[in-house]
Amino acid sequence: MFASIKNYCHLLSKKFDEIPAHRKQLLEKISLYIIKKKKAKKTVQLIYICTHNSRRSHFGQIWASVASKYYQVPDIQTFSGGTEATEFNINAINTLKKIGFEVHATDIGKNPVYSLKFSETENPIKYFSKTYDNAVNPKSGFAAIITCGEAEENCPFMAGAELRIATTYEDPKAFDQSNIKEQKYFERCEQIALETLFVFSKII
Repeated sequence: MFASIKNYCHLLSKKFDEIPAHRKQLLEKISLYIIKKKKAKKTVQLIYICTHNSRRSHFGQIWASVASKYYQVPDIQTFSGGTEATEFNINAINTLKKIGFEVHATDIGKNPVYSLKFSETENPIKYFSKTYDNAVNPKSGFAAIITCGEAEENCPFMAGAELRIATTYEDPKAFDQSNIKEQKYFERCEQIALETLFVFSKII
């Protein structure tokens, strides 16, 4: 893992006390799901879902991948999707770059494909905006983690989900035209990173 990202995870792991008790109770349901799958010797599939699959759901997928490596939890597969496809937002990408991720566009277009790395030893992963039922996402045996309220309302049922849980976050998109845009994207990315690391810290 790149030193900058490992150090970032280390610093956040010291802040778990800042997570409110009601959030911890919610997040621990994901931890228990992962533990149950691991005990059954089954691969864990986590899909992070938001309306546009452009910001929060990508943060969730990426940080779940990082957290599983940081806490050495094997056989974790992470995915993301939306109720509609748009594009992986450039402000979210720039936030990840500043934290230390290597992100490169591999296919430029209306919905670009990006290659992202967080480790010298891991292969880059491709990210792009897609619907949650896209062919690259699993169709059964997964946990659906809803990261925005609108998706929570628009996805009342998800076929194939073993667990459906809403860990909704405020949308940094609201600050895209403000002078605190960068701050708000960092805040949201850090919150999702913190809570995702907390989930994986509970895997024993």
